Amino acid sequence: MTVDDRFGPAYREPHEDEFPITRNEIITGPVADWATDFSHLEPEWSADPYPIQDDLRQRCPIAHTERFGGGWLPVRYADVAAIAYDTERFSSRAIIMSNVRPPREIAPVGGSPPISSDPPFHHHARKLLLPAFTKAAVGRQEPSTRAFCHTLLDAVDGQDVVDAARDYAQHIPVRVIADMLGFPPEDGPQFREFVEDLLEGINLPTDERIQRVNRLFDYLVRQVDAHLERPRDDLTSYLLSAELGGRKLDPDHVVGTMALLLIAGIDTTWSAIGASLWHLARTPADRERLMAEPGLLPTAMEELLRAYAPVTMARLVTGDMHWRGVDMKADDWVLLSFPAANRDPAQFDRAGEVVIDREVNRHAAFGLGIHRCVGSHLARMELRVALEVWLRRIPVFSLADPDAVTWAAGQIRGPRTLPLRIG
Repeated sequence: MTVDDRFGPAYREPHEDEFPITRNEIITGPVADWATDFSHLEPEWSADPYPIQDDLRQRCPIAHTERFGGGWLPVRYADVAAIAYDTERFSSRAIIMSNVRPPREIAPVGGSPPISSDPPFHHHARKLLLPAFTKAAVGRQEPSTRAFCHTLLDAVDGQDVVDAARDYAQHIPVRVIADMLGFPPEDGPQFREFVEDLLEGINLPTDERIQRVNRLFDYLVRQVDAHLERPRDDLTSYLLSAELGGRKLDPDHVVGTMALLLIAGIDTTWSAIGASLWHLARTPADRERLMAEPGLLPTAMEELLRAYAPVTMARLVTGDMHWRGVDMKADDWVLLSFPAANRDPAQFDRAGEVVIDREVNRHAAFGLGIHRCVGSHLARMELRVALEVWLRRIPVFSLADPDAVTWAAGQIRGPRTLPLRIG
């Protein structure tokens, strides 16, 4: 059986006329006032968004912009949480803020279920994935993940300076998600290109952006074809055989979910591992304490996730309304900054500090509400193993050049270059 036999004419890639241009083409450029003209794509935001968020929290807790066709940025935990839980007034049919909005008709399924799905469909789409991401299922991935981390460090053994983002952090989730989906591990470089296309290329012309998205879909269809021809014990074959309501999943559902698992499974964990190593490199007291008290690592991990939460999600307003002092219009964007929520002093003591033995830590790094990350157990395992192996093999390290560290732009923030001096 081939993809044409199974999917037939029902499967197609997105076309430009289905993603209309928004009311305003402007995305990037200097920001005069973050309260009235924010843009999360600017270099100062990617380099250090926290002072900007702190300032907004004091004077304008729900910022606005005319970029992206109009959008809002709440920075208080209470506001972010309220929107995350309100699925009637805030739709998830698009989660990447850009100059294109998918048509309302694609709800409640969306392009990448379940993250793009609204109730009631979301519940069923999410339930399909839960068995693959239980603690027990994730635990079976740990030995191979640990072995791979050692292999990565073997490759840089003896170097005075190691780029911990390029040579270590990025490869770990690539290998793990490739194994889970049953994709060839040698395709890893393509996965990183897909991540950049979808999450960092949103300022590209619309036709070029859609062309890049189609590269991902072309790849996924080839993988579907290979799995239809030779089923195997992996997530791709599982999705191809899964049913909702007594029917096989629609082709768009299968490929959209595969895209979600591939992209979300890589960039978020890559960013969390890199940010954690960046913090330990510039904070020797925390690094030394973890070496002396290795049992503290799980607690410290949660604090690093809180302080350097990588993920920001978007929602679309479903109808005109007055909400907590601002007038939102239908199809306005709302950018849910979980990193900003995690540093709200109204929610956390010493919110702007990294307290690696913080005991009470109900952070939002994995999101809030029905869309809380289905892969949180997997991400925690990868982060823990990556840090355990690194600290065991490389107990002493520091930033080789703080100015050489670069951070991803867009809604997933993490180091992209991270040169560390060993010893």
